[in-house]
Amino acid sequence: MIVSYNKEFVGDVLLVQLSSEPIVKTEIEKHNDLVFLKEKATGEVKGFNLFNASNYLKIEEAGNVPITEELISELKDAVNKNNAHLDFDVDLSPKFVVGHVKEVSEHPNADKLHICKVDVGEEEPLQIVCGAPNVAEGQRVVVAKVGAVMPSGMLIKASALRGVDSYGMLCSARELAIPNAPQVKGIMVLDEDSKVGVAFEV
Repeated sequence: MIVSYNKEFVGDVLLVQLSSEPIVKTEIEKHNDLVFLKEKATGEVKGFNLFNASNYLKIEEAGNVPITEELISELKDAVNKNNAHLDFDVDLSPKFVVGHVKEVSEHPNADKLHICKVDVGEEEPLQIVCGAPNVAEGQRVVVAKVGAVMPSGMLIKASALRGVDSYGMLCSARELAIPNAPQVKGIMVLDEDSKVGVAFEV
């Protein structure tokens, strides 16, 4: 789920993307201030626009809006007030977490890519393909999990890089938009005592 708002350039409209998959053919369904964007073939709501958004929510951000329980509750209320119905199935678990690089191996089809096994505090480590020149076993790193939205607006998806599945991204300070980030290639390496699996605040 991606929520964005920019009153200065877009107007008082909240843009909500519910699915990472693009709409093949859009069907519009209007409910007063609410406009559902549906996949015509299936009727699935892939997103919606909430007009006059400041009447329903208090939003201070310009750009991506953090997904919180409070926001979800306000969105549900806005849908109900516009006499519409929508099931929200939102994963509120942190998407940027501290990871521990357990294994690094060479990519069979790309000299500059590495296949990493990264512990993020779950039952199984994540397999992440990484092109950073400084990645190494034993590091504590910042992992953008599937579903994370980077400061640039890029959505992290499960993908295959040169034929190898990858389920996340190891982040550099620059990609995380950290102030005064070093302008060098490579992921950000955290202190060794950083706790694996905890949220990393971008």
